[in-house]
Amino acid sequence: MATLKQKASEILDRCKVVNLASVTFDGYPRPVPVSKLKNDGIMHIWISTGSNSEKTKYFRKNKKAGLSFFEEGNSVVLIGQVKIVTDIKIKRELFSDWMLAHFPRGVDDPEYCILEFEAEEATFWIDRKFVHRRTRL
Repeated sequence: MATLKQKASEILDRCKVVNLASVTFDGYPRPVPVSKLKNDGIMHIWISTGSNSEKTKYFRKNKKAGLSFFEEGNSVVLIGQVKIVTDIKIKRELFSDWMLAHFPRGVDDPEYCILEFEAEEATFWIDRKFVHRRTRL
């Protein structure tokens, strides 16, 4: 398992875009591609979005989430929860100039929002090996 988790982490390190799924108010999954800002292995993944985006509205009501990424036939699906980051230090650390197109007032833009995904379950398909882990990683 450690080897698969390490390989999954290496794949995620190279991914710029991941798919993040929220749960709509009607109970449907809503997957969207998002730019990954940072990751700590596969356990914690940070992305930015708008404070008033659909996904942020959904995560305020229901923290349950799915996240997936892939590379060259290998894929990882994670299930976990999302929290909305309010720590200004983290928001400053993760802000990049390319975000100015979305958040023209920079870190202080009220629309600038960081989401942190924390994995609880994983399904790996790596090097033709399939493993599903239902307990905390």
